[in-house]
Amino acid sequence: MISGRRGHIRRVLYMATLTAIKHNPAIRAFHRRLVAARRPGTVALTAAMRKLLTILTAMLRDRRPWHPT
Repeated sequence: MISGRRGHIRRVLYMATLTAIKHNPAIRAFHRRLVAARRPGTVALTAAMRKLLTILTAMLRDRRPWHPT
C-alpha cells in the first residue's frame, strides 16, 4: 500500500506498468499468468507493478541495462 503523499509515484508506476504489460515480454507473461489463474484484474496489475518495481530496483542496484532473460 502506498500512502503518505506518494500518489504521484503510484500514478507514474501505474502508467509504466500498463505500458510494460503491452510491450515487455517478461511483465506481459507474468500478468497473463495471473489473469489465467483467475486473479482479479486489479490484483494482477498490482502484482505486475510490484514486479516491475523490483526489476527496476535491481537494475539500479547492479547498474545494468534491461535484459529480458
